[in-house]
Amino acid sequence: MRAEADRAKIEGFMKALGERTGGEGSIYLTGGATAVLYRWRAITIDVDIKPDPEPAGLFEAVAKLKDEMDINVELASPDQFIPAIPGWRERSLFIAQYGRIKFFHYDPYGQALSKLQRRHDRDIRDVHSLFREGLIEKERLWEMFTQIEAQLIRYPAIDPGSFRAAVMEFCNEPE
Repeated sequence: MRAEADRAKIEGFMKALGERTGGEGSIYLTGGATAVLYRWRAITIDVDIKPDPEPAGLFEAVAKLKDEMDINVELASPDQFIPAIPGWRERSLFIAQYGRIKFFHYDPYGQALSKLQRRHDRDIRDVHSLFREGLIEKERLWEMFTQIEAQLIRYPAIDPGSFRAAVMEFCNEPE
């Protein structure tokens, strides 16, 4: 098991990845990496990334950096657990560019919905942080959920009724 990652380690990883890959591309950070970079948490167990489009040499660079930097990196994003919300790329938030790679926070609405679907305590706290930071609005979050609700049948592990209830509960909480 590698060490947990703080803000400096995540930023160092992004910079090193930009220096070591050979092509253009975009990397979307999600989950704990977003929480750490926004300072809602001090550390995360792993850095979840979604390459799209994938820069040349990405996997070779990640394989080396994981060991050199003692950092956990996972290919994971909300659209692996819930349907992708139309327009997610346009709502993703630019972080920085290192070399020819642009780094973004994955769409805050996609992150919020995937966290509400899981309903872990830490995930719920992150959704509240996304809201407090002004990165999501409750009415819009509900709209995003309704855009993907019919597609939930493609995700057998999800109970659509309880997912709907969790989103509704969050959206109806007093501010």
